[in-house]
Amino acid sequence: MGSERARLTALYGGMLVLAGALLTGLVYFLVRQGLYSSITAAVTTAVPASRLGPPWRLPTPAASAAPTKPLPTEVTQGLAVTKISDVAEQAALSRLLTVSVLVLFVYAALSILLAWWMAGRVLRPVAVITGTARRLSGENLHERIALDAPPGELKQLADTFDEMLGRIEQLVSAQQRFAANAAHELRTPLAVQRAAAEIGLAGAPDAEQVTKIRTKLISVADDSEHLIKGLLLLATSEQGLERREPIALDVIADAVAQGLADRAAERDVTLSVHAEPLTVHGDGVLLDRLVHNLVANAVHYNVKGGRVGLRTGPDGLEVTNTGPAVPPDTVPHLFEPFRRLRERTHARGEGAGLGLSIVAAITRAHGAEVTAEANGEGGGLAVRVRFPPGGQAGPVRGAGNCASGHIRPAPAHRR
Repeated sequence: MGSERARLTALYGGMLVLAGALLTGLVYFLVRQGLYSSITAAVTTAVPASRLGPPWRLPTPAASAAPTKPLPTEVTQGLAVTKISDVAEQAALSRLLTVSVLVLFVYAALSILLAWWMAGRVLRPVAVITGTARRLSGENLHERIALDAPPGELKQLADTFDEMLGRIEQLVSAQQRFAANAAHELRTPLAVQRAAAEIGLAGAPDAEQVTKIRTKLISVADDSEHLIKGLLLLATSEQGLERREPIALDVIADAVAQGLADRAAERDVTLSVHAEPLTVHGDGVLLDRLVHNLVANAVHYNVKGGRVGLRTGPDGLEVTNTGPAVPPDTVPHLFEPFRRLRERTHARGEGAGLGLSIVAAITRAHGAEVTAEANGEGGGLAVRVRFPPGGQAGPVRGAGNCASGHIRPAPAHRR
């Protein structure tokens, strides 16, 4: 801070002193150019010829004995005016130069002081930003600079810094909630396994009891494995993409729908696909997981006899479903890890609440945007994924009839 203020002071002070020196030199030059003529005219006008003294004579060499003749009156008057003008010009210029130098020194000192004050005034917001940044920690991320200054570059910098602090606070809070929820989710199955082993195997259990305990332990282990896989996939998605290649998302949508047809049939849910050509640049594995999570959630959180619609096209991917009514203020929070519409009961097949958070992470990794909207009276959600123009490409060769664009139900629901 001190060095920057010194640099600005040197810059401002140097410019002011240089401007003062140039102005002083220009004034001295202009005054000198017209001073002699002004003095001559003033002397000629103000002093009568009779007061200029006796006729002047030109000096003659001492060796010359010839008598000299008096000069004419006009010549003597001209010589007197010239002499007086020269003396007056030298005195005036000397006085002007002395005063100008003294004024320049005073001006230079005041300029440096003013430059120092101006530099401090300009850099004050930077000092405020620096002080705030030094005070920040995980416990006081709520602090803001809130710079009270007129609009300008530094005001914009301070406001941008405040916005960045807001985003950091949200991210840190989300990470803290994620860590706490992950620890809780991982601790619960471990506690269930421990209780099952201690209580179920206490004493002398019979074969039937051992079988039940074994089944329970395997079920809990499967849930834990599913949770860990979801956490790893979420972490991988947050790291971004290592490579990109053209992926036919309509083909993936058709394959996912066929793969989930049996699950939809078990829950008496009609699954329909409207697959128009859509090719994006990205990771095929992650995009497959994105579509799978959306469709699986739409099937799982549905009602008996409900519907799920899967559509791809130039405007992106859309998955709609019927189901329980979703409060509009709850929809944005469904993309956070471990967030559910209802509290978890730890029932088998309930899920860990990572499905939509993984969708959001994969979407961000592809530079896309995911939005959700409650269907209102019909219940359920409509989730849309919009890919950026740079993330889309032309149709991939070999897509075949899988992107025919017509509506077709999943194989298990052709009635």
